[in-house]
Amino acid sequence: MNLARVSQNGQITVPAEIRRQLGLKSGDKILFFRNNNGEIVMINASVSALLKAQNALSGVAEEIGIRDENDIQSLVDSVRYDGKKRL
Repeated sequence: MNLARVSQNGQITVPAEIRRQLGLKSGDKILFFRNNNGEIVMINASVSALLKAQNALSGVAEEIGIRDENDIQSLVDSVRYDGKKRL
């Protein structure tokens, strides 16, 4: 169990083990929310945003015919040199 104390102005120091587990670095933002069980959960906001973006874009590559890195490079080249987006 990790314990943190709340300062007079509401600040806490996240214990080193928790920072490591969440992948937190200086300057990172932390998101707090209440889950379905009523518990308050703390997560790394950057990781949460990336996961949401990944979920939102899931399957898009297959839909537009991107199978590997070569397809990505071809798309980048077509946008860069032809001036046409082929999405």
